[in-house]
Amino acid sequence: MSEATKKLRVGVIGLGMGRAHIKGWQEHPHVEVVALADPDSARLTTVGEEFSVACRYASAEEMLATERLDVVSVCTPNKFHKGLTLAALAAGCHVLCEKPMAMNALEGREMLEAAKDAGKRLMINFSYRFSAASRALKTQVDAGLFGDFYFGRSVWHRRRGMPGFGGWFGTQALAGGGPLIDLGVHRLDLALWLMGYPKPTWVMGSTYNPIASDLAQKAGKTFDVEDLAAGFIRFENGATLALEASWAANIQEAELMETRLLGTKAGLLQKNLHAGYTFDAHVFTEVNGAPVDIHLCPPTAPAPSAMFDYAEAILTDTPHPAGGDEGLVVMQILDALYESARTGAPVRIG
Repeated sequence: MSEATKKLRVGVIGLGMGRAHIKGWQEHPHVEVVALADPDSARLTTVGEEFSVACRYASAEEMLATERLDVVSVCTPNKFHKGLTLAALAAGCHVLCEKPMAMNALEGREMLEAAKDAGKRLMINFSYRFSAASRALKTQVDAGLFGDFYFGRSVWHRRRGMPGFGGWFGTQALAGGGPLIDLGVHRLDLALWLMGYPKPTWVMGSTYNPIASDLAQKAGKTFDVEDLAAGFIRFENGATLALEASWAANIQEAELMETRLLGTKAGLLQKNLHAGYTFDAHVFTEVNGAPVDIHLCPPTAPAPSAMFDYAEAILTDTPHPAGGDEGLVVMQILDALYESARTGAPVRIG
């Protein structure tokens, strides 16, 4: 069987977010999800039955020791990303790791170096660059429509939307942070990807938790991370980016996602519609001295998932998107933003 038509054997670790990974992998005709791992036996059975995956394991270690796999999805709480990625790489697998890449940049660098040493691929699931609206904008960026980007603002705010309130998302030891590392990571990657991943030089950040911490205390829930974060990032090329993320903010919208970038020739906007998870794309420019607004109309067919694109890259031996090197840049920025918030001073990167 040729490389282009062989079936990739995939295992998925963690069946919360892992359900979305299974769906994405099953989009590709030359991928077979053959094994699942999750310590929750009820969830393991339910998801296994839902997606007709017969091989099910209570631990990732047992799955990796038993199955012959080509690719592994790591979809666990952030604390376990590094260890499971290293184990999968050691077992000879390529890895698709959920965002954020790790708890911090030190862990991320160890993962990236392990992938290089093993001769395997490492991709981070920065899923918001894989929407049709984002892809349509990236096509225009690559065509030079916008010129050079010099300023941007990327935002994800929720009015009240703490995920799994009282669970691992709000626990520093398991998550590494709050909405900045959970939601902001997506909007940061999207902006950086559209900007061409410029090299960051320094950041200034602040974090707050006046709403969620009070709610947690009243409910007797664990919550020791921020509920809102904001930061400012400067790049080596002189461009700057404002970043905001919250699980609890007194705003009009239930959920607000926007990425605005200003270029020397045109500006762009990618935003969610009706406080939901469908997205729109716009271009703002000038033609013959008159302002012109362009509403990009992406293809009506859904964009391929991150899993589909990763599988295609592996099968055709071509570069894959959202590589571990970009994941490491994101972790370096997040680390610096949290450090700046802690110290109240700017933090240099590199």
